[in-house]
Amino acid sequence: MPDSAARILILDDDPDVACAAQMLLRRRHGAVATLDDPMRLDALLETGVPDLVLLDLNFTPGRIDGAEGLAVLDRLRTLAAAPAVIVLTAYADVPLAVEALKRGAGDFITKPWDNARLLAAVDAALARRGARTVAVDASLMGDSQAMQEVKATIASVAPTAANVMVLGENGVGKELVARAIHAASSRAHGTFLAVDMGAVPEATFESEMFGHRRGAFTDARADRAGRFQAAQGGTLFLDEIGNLPLGAQAKLLTVLERRQVTPVGADRAEAVDVRIVSATNLDEARLFDAALFRTDLLFRLNTIVIRVPPLRERRGDVPALLHHYLSLYESQYARPVRELAPGALDRLCAWDWPGNVRALRHACERAVILGNRPDYHVDDFGLVAPAAPFTAPAPLREEFKLGTLERDTIAAAMEQAKGNISLAARLLGLSRAALYRKLGKHGI
Repeated sequence: MPDSAARILILDDDPDVACAAQMLLRRRHGAVATLDDPMRLDALLETGVPDLVLLDLNFTPGRIDGAEGLAVLDRLRTLAAAPAVIVLTAYADVPLAVEALKRGAGDFITKPWDNARLLAAVDAALARRGARTVAVDASLMGDSQAMQEVKATIASVAPTAANVMVLGENGVGKELVARAIHAASSRAHGTFLAVDMGAVPEATFESEMFGHRRGAFTDARADRAGRFQAAQGGTLFLDEIGNLPLGAQAKLLTVLERRQVTPVGADRAEAVDVRIVSATNLDEARLFDAALFRTDLLFRLNTIVIRVPPLRERRGDVPALLHHYLSLYESQYARPVRELAPGALDRLCAWDWPGNVRALRHACERAVILGNRPDYHVDDFGLVAPAAPFTAPAPLREEFKLGTLERDTIAAAMEQAKGNISLAARLLGLSRAALYRKLGKHGI
């Protein structure tokens, strides 16, 4: 879901580009600012760090080396609450965009962009930013047996080349597990590129994932690298893989089998060297439903499976998570350090946390911002139980249906009146004409 409260900054020296992006994003995100000079960035940051920055790579006329944009990216990555970054680049600047990915950008968009593609990239970047904290280890914290097993599996599998599938409910930190695998692997100095597979339109799947050649279709104005090429030598994280249509699954399977991609419009394949980590919140049993997911693709992706437990199954980790996030937001919003009120911790640990660690993080942020007492009380966290699932009422028994009751009553009156229409009508309080109509209706 898009976050209407997200703060977005468009940093581009072309006023037409900045205005077009701002108008598009304002339809679903209220706070969208523009800036045409990176030298003014620090002054803007003093008023607050944006959640997402759309960053151009070149600002000085005539410069094409991207050094200015990369310097801004490096600056943004030093911030305590670093924003997500999407690089805006011309087609010819794709190698620079790949360098930006290696330095921490989450995605790149080529200009001129497709509006649906830009909106999807922004929504995915904000979702990933919300799922991530300053350090991966902090979000994977926990001494519960379940989390110790997750960490042990990460440590074992990370140095290998095995593909990994991460399973778990929304908000448990599946991307953080993927980042931890990448960080502990021999590819740690390469690109970690996350792709929300549910946000990639099936019609442009091949172009987005495998790239295209100039002239391959109407808007293909230059060669373009796909996500596989952009992650070359690194890790490609295929998030929400369960949302991938079957047709696109077949194309992905071919690439994984051959370790080659063929850009749209190309006449030869290109070798790719990427490690695949995938994730889904689908119930594991549904992954084996051939109508939803190809079994042969599943076996390519799930060489190793890591199941991330929901927070309700590791309640002992809640106190450490609460302390971490409350401290994080007290620092971020310059609020005083406060403790939990007596009894609050027990109630927070007993909460089921639908939405998992992500929900706990949001609740802590709310408590820090809105709590106005010397300590934190449970009502500061804004806990709301999820709506109960709709359950259709049980069908009425035949004897309780109005039509059945009416038919049986008329039949009883006719029997008591021994077939006399006038008498039966009087017994029922009906006119003779009305009784005739009902006799016909019920076939009596």
